[in-house]
Amino acid sequence: MGTRLSMASRAPLGFPTLPLSNGLHIPVLGLGTSHQGGYSHDAVVYALQKCGIRHIDTAKRYGCESLLQKAIKESDVKREDLWITTKLWHSDYGYENTKQACLESCKRLGVQYLDLYLVHWPDAQVPGKSNREVRAETWRAMEDLYEKGICRSIGVSNFLINHLEQLKEDCKITPHVNQVEYHPFQRPQELVDYCRGRNIVFEGYCPLAKGEALTHPNIIQLAKKYGKTPAQICIRWSIQNGIVTIPKSTKIERIQENCEVFDFILAEDDVAIINGMHEGRHVSWDPSSIV
Repeated sequence: MGTRLSMASRAPLGFPTLPLSNGLHIPVLGLGTSHQGGYSHDAVVYALQKCGIRHIDTAKRYGCESLLQKAIKESDVKREDLWITTKLWHSDYGYENTKQACLESCKRLGVQYLDLYLVHWPDAQVPGKSNREVRAETWRAMEDLYEKGICRSIGVSNFLINHLEQLKEDCKITPHVNQVEYHPFQRPQELVDYCRGRNIVFEGYCPLAKGEALTHPNIIQLAKKYGKTPAQICIRWSIQNGIVTIPKSTKIERIQENCEVFDFILAEDDVAIINGMHEGRHVSWDPSSIV
């Protein structure tokens, strides 16, 4: 089924991980955060203390990095046991800006280093410069941050094959991760295969399609078959397809539910049913028009 789960190297409480090309292991299940009410202090503390979550995904754009610092401190989970990802917003692209923005994110998060730093979006929006030019300049700063150990791994988000091909020509280090929308209606298998062929770990956000997948008859039927919830079916499907998966919720009971996906396995025929639901529907950004 295309999984590369490393059962030998697990996150705490048995969460499996996937190996990055630099030898680090990223937990396959994380907790996403977001802007517009997408943050709850109590939910993050609960996820860390009670659910075994060790992978937290955030971004400068979400505006909750400093809030996460408080939640992590309150959880008493050791920094070395955590995987913290944040992202560089396009207003900070460019060589010097990128390095400064990274240090500012570290300060807001209360950490000395990031486990993963991502270029958030392929559109640079810099007047007088091409996107490719700015992405290359930005990525050189990411490489410097990686070589200095401020970022233990570096990657991109919402990058398609053409963006990754340009980066390959312009820069030295291949991204360790590409984080892209991934759910039953949006399964960009060509991009997944491209990333796998270049040892780029594929990470999927919006695994529930912002709730739209939860009412689909196929998902409901499989939930009944396995005695699980529709959300658990979607998350398990994503993980079985070898995707690092980061559902987000502000509700404690939902986070608990989203973590209970390692005690069952979807049959190959059932994975194929969900794979067949792909229709190219986006519930988030569509980067296909960005050159």
